[in-house]
Amino acid sequence: MRTIMLLNAKGGCGKSTLASNLASYFATEGHTVALVDFDPQSSGLEWLAARSEDTADIIGINGTEDGMRLPRHVDTAIFDVAAGISGKELTAMVRRAETIIIPVLPSPIDIRAASHFIRDLLLVGKVSRQQTKLAVVANRVRENTLVYHQLEKFLKSLKIPFIATLRDTQNYIRAEEQGLGIFEMAPSTVEKDLEQWASLIKWLRSKRSRARG
Repeated sequence: MRTIMLLNAKGGCGKSTLASNLASYFATEGHTVALVDFDPQSSGLEWLAARSEDTADIIGINGTEDGMRLPRHVDTAIFDVAAGISGKELTAMVRRAETIIIPVLPSPIDIRAASHFIRDLLLVGKVSRQQTKLAVVANRVRENTLVYHQLEKFLKSLKIPFIATLRDTQNYIRAEEQGLGIFEMAPSTVEKDLEQWASLIKWLRSKRSRARG
């Protein structure tokens, strides 16, 4: 089973949006997908509730419930993790993931918070042993701004892959309202967004995003 986790200690960085879009992508590719929502706000489960019967099936799982287990027939599990985890809780969460994607917003506060979080994450045993692979995504950006260039410089300075830059657009809000991912919307309306996701999907499909052995 492929396990992909959206993780950042800071809230509001777009973890749930990336999680729902990844779930919809793999579902439209024919995978049996589970979206596991560890966030008490249940954004992922609410998104699933808004999906119509005509869309690709995605299994919704409440990760906050005791004894949570994934069905064995799931091919790909997407984990949407609540903000603010650290210490033993962070270590326990990382054990569940083969691949972790960290979305970071273009603001000085978010850049500083991401710096501290990634430093802590790199010390987790499973990450340091290359059993969990990390990557970062610049999220909700306006590319012709000074703060984006600061974010880009920071992400490129890290010793982990910087795999995508996703723009700030209403397309994600429109998709969320309908329980859709951008991969399920009319291609002509999301052409730019699909182009930006291409590098993220390419990395996820590569061996570089998978655990050794």
